[in-house]
Amino acid sequence: MGLFWRKDYLDLVLVPSGLFLMFGYHLFLLYRYIKFPETTIMGFENHNKRAWVERMLKDDVKDRGPVISVISSNISAATSLSSISLVLSSLIGAWIGSSSANIFRSNFVYGSIDSSIVFIKYIALLSCFLVAFACFVQTTRYFVHASFLISMPNSDIPVRYVENEVMRGSNFWFIGMRSLFFAMNLLIWIFGPIPMFICSVFTVGVLLNLDRNSTPLHQYKPLVNHDLQKIGQEETAVTN
Repeated sequence: MGLFWRKDYLDLVLVPSGLFLMFGYHLFLLYRYIKFPETTIMGFENHNKRAWVERMLKDDVKDRGPVISVISSNISAATSLSSISLVLSSLIGAWIGSSSANIFRSNFVYGSIDSSIVFIKYIALLSCFLVAFACFVQTTRYFVHASFLISMPNSDIPVRYVENEVMRGSNFWFIGMRSLFFAMNLLIWIFGPIPMFICSVFTVGVLLNLDRNSTPLHQYKPLVNHDLQKIGQEETAVTN
């Protein structure tokens, strides 16, 4: 009886602790992004994307083929991930409706196998995949709108309009990817609260390294003719 109580106690302590660690890290990341965006990889990427949009919109509409190609590749990636999230959500929904025995109640799980805990595992996994699906759909929506604005002929589209659409699409992409990280941790919960907590600590450790940026933000300036000639001379010297 004491062993069974201790196993249940692990779920009540380690799982909320792992989720608190994940949520706490992302709140800290959000604070850094708002106050010191240059120290985060999100701020670094968004700075480069704004410069990219500003430079690309200076070209004529007929010369914006590479821009549409880049936007289309992002749309394809977001569409693929939204489809995968929806399929996984459907599988989990079918799994919930199944009355057959499953791995959540396996004797190899060192943790609670109570029906209420099993139900919470199902719902938590389903919620993460549904959030990811919704975010990737929104990503596709904003990138599609950006492609319409970029390819609009004979019009002076303000740069900030396209920047806003690209930034919103990128932000929803980030949230969707982080929802998949949460889903991965909850999926590890299948094998018990101890692996789930270890996975949370490992994930936060990896993200601390991946989300940190130490590269100074480059202030993009247009190349003048002298610079272009200098680059051409350097390339000629290298080829010779």
